[in-house]
Amino acid sequence: MSEPSDSGWRLTRRGAFKVGAAALAVRTTAASSAAAPGAPGAVPGGNTIGVRLQLNGQMRELTVDTRTTLLDALRENLQLTGTKKGCDHGQCGACTVLLDGRRINSCLTLAAMHDGQSVTTIEGLGTPERLHPLQAAFLKHDGFQCGYCTPGQICSAAGMLAEARAGMPSHVTADVSARVIPITDAEIRERMSGNICRCSAYPNIVAAIQEVAGPGGRS
Repeated sequence: MSEPSDSGWRLTRRGAFKVGAAALAVRTTAASSAAAPGAPGAVPGGNTIGVRLQLNGQMRELTVDTRTTLLDALRENLQLTGTKKGCDHGQCGACTVLLDGRRINSCLTLAAMHDGQSVTTIEGLGTPERLHPLQAAFLKHDGFQCGYCTPGQICSAAGMLAEARAGMPSHVTADVSARVIPITDAEIRERMSGNICRCSAYPNIVAAIQEVAGPGGRS
């Protein structure tokens, strides 16, 4: 079947495919050429912003693209690679850090949103010479295998113990009016459910957190 040949311009199905393919090629080329070395997603001459973070007890200043996540700022700009990039979609918990004492998935928030706030990463919880109690307990109870998820697990555990001490209930809390929530195995599993361990070291992780929680849910 022949295509219309009148003098007016007509977009045929074949023509539409050609236009779409050309537009996609131009867009792909532009995106690849725009990427700059350094901060992920940074564009030369693009929108950047200065950010100050109280990072592990020290004030740090950096300039980042406005679209840079807190996770990428920590890893790429500040070279704190203890915080891991797992799924990059907030589903695995490997990137968990403490923001003003509360746990947060650093892949789901922008660095520019936290100017002046306090951020604690796994590097700030303890040192090889003086381990945080949770770090020591994870070693004692073999709470890891490959270790990739461990920084996020430990930061999340520190946050969840603080939440329980503050009386913040979970889905499995029997008495939601309690001033301090007892740390049962069920509480730990529920509160740590956002942190995935591909090696399935969960029983040992629970045991490590239980040791630090101590009687009555206090560390």
